[in-house]
Amino acid sequence: MFPDLFSIGPLTVHTYGLFVALGFAAGIAITLKIGKDQGIPSQQVMDMAFVMILWAIVGSRLLYVVMNFSYFRDHPLDAFKIWQGGLVFSGGLLAVAPAMAWYLWRHHLSFWAAGDLWAPALALGQALGRIGCFMAGCCFGKATDLPWGVVFIHPHTLAPPNIPLHPTQLYSSLAGFAIFSVLIFLYARRRFQGQIFIWYLILHSTARLFVERFRADDRGFIPGTEMSLTQLIATMILISAIVALFILKPNRERKDR
Repeated sequence: MFPDLFSIGPLTVHTYGLFVALGFAAGIAITLKIGKDQGIPSQQVMDMAFVMILWAIVGSRLLYVVMNFSYFRDHPLDAFKIWQGGLVFSGGLLAVAPAMAWYLWRHHLSFWAAGDLWAPALALGQALGRIGCFMAGCCFGKATDLPWGVVFIHPHTLAPPNIPLHPTQLYSSLAGFAIFSVLIFLYARRRFQGQIFIWYLILHSTARLFVERFRADDRGFIPGTEMSLTQLIATMILISAIVALFILKPNRERKDR
């Protein structure tokens, strides 16, 4: 694909970084629109966006470094080169949750209402960001003989070159766009606070577990198992979200009446 979009002198614009930025921008734009319809001030949305973007980058990069510690132990400065690819979405989600909980507690805002507000943005941002993964060749899939297998030939690609691979990045991107569409549909019909956010967690985790079956990049495995760290995190999030849905639904429906 095209890891490097173009260069101007010593400055190189990396396709991965561009699509991640587009994902953040699109997510903020859709949240501003939803927030306006819900009477939420734009400045409050932007304040939350700053907290989320900061901790999303920190958490997703930190988990990627941990999962690939054998490489970064010998190349520590490369840990800061996020524009070249290497963000684990689950790590970002785990870092953003407590950071946003603290922010919302300090400003006396509802965690579940904020989760509903931002859930569509998370799905849309991920969908666009995965296109950047595809361009860079990171998060690549297993070898395949299926007709839609993708061969990476660019010398700077992060994927194994000249071998047909599952386009797992595009699987994730399509899943993200589908989840975004479902959440937008549900938003106007939500019956209790937290419903949209919980369904985002359920749908995202389910899609992640499916796509993980076709991933081939090294993400670290749980000792004594064939389960990757991201599969474990996705499973824990999925179970927690399902439990939360059954607990919150009757309680929230009574309170919101």
